[in-house]
Amino acid sequence: MSSRSDPDLSGKVAAVTGATRGAGRAIAVELGAAGATVFVGGRTTRTRQSEVGRSETIEDTADLVTKAGGKGIAVRCDFTDPSDVDAFAVRIDKLDIFVNNAWGGENLVEWGKFWEHDLGKQLHMWRNGIETHLVALHRLMPLVIRSDAGLVVEVTDGEDGEPYFVNLTYDAVKNSVRRFGEVLAKDLKDFPNVTAVAATPGFLRSEQMLETFGVTEANWRDAIEKVPDYALSETPHYLGRGIAHLAADQDRKRFAGQCLSSWRLKREYGFTDLDGSQPDWGRWWDDVVKPRMAGQTVDADPENYR
Repeated sequence: MSSRSDPDLSGKVAAVTGATRGAGRAIAVELGAAGATVFVGGRTTRTRQSEVGRSETIEDTADLVTKAGGKGIAVRCDFTDPSDVDAFAVRIDKLDIFVNNAWGGENLVEWGKFWEHDLGKQLHMWRNGIETHLVALHRLMPLVIRSDAGLVVEVTDGEDGEPYFVNLTYDAVKNSVRRFGEVLAKDLKDFPNVTAVAATPGFLRSEQMLETFGVTEANWRDAIEKVPDYALSETPHYLGRGIAHLAADQDRKRFAGQCLSSWRLKREYGFTDLDGSQPDWGRWWDDVVKPRMAGQTVDADPENYR
């Protein structure tokens, strides 16, 4: 079992794509809390909003990183544009931690059968969710392999092995990103100084999800009446703390090519979410959700899984 002390990333340099909000923002902040300098990449600035149309900005994220104890550097970047990513990369002299989290599909997700959806939206989701990762990898990996102890994290979504997730395009995007972490580990066989993994959160209390359920972080439990599984939800900082611990783990190579969930990282490193709880979505999924999907009646207390 690895050390459960607070991670120390002093002197480390990180880059987080898609860091304007959600998991990307929280990961950047938690890396900063561990002492890292974090380059915060995204499209929405205080003077220019992305197509997503939300108010969160990369400057706000950078400020939060600095407030947490690190150094946040905001760099506006469209990760589908290689020239933008070139301009992002040139700002970085060294790169120890690369978190590939770009998404930008918030307004593009439709539930149900693929052929009944707007094709333009589905192709746009693919571009935002896949091309961003490929472009960023192509431009930033040459920086990571120079690190004495580099880490690449491909951030995805969903339970590993879940049979069907939202719709065809979303499922394909998130499973492709999961696969990126596995294949990168193979590509890095000649670079023992660099570890590549994928990472996934549980049921998130991101800004968008809270708004979708009509609640805030202060009263999020009010959503449980409509969505009982939300009792096992977690803040984006939960995964962020797991990634910070992973980045500080000198023996992290043992995880190369794997998809690490927030709950698995919690079991490994013993950290808590912001409220001091330790939600274990994986156990809840196995003990409650899967049996329920199979038509079984399950009576379980969510608090026993937090």
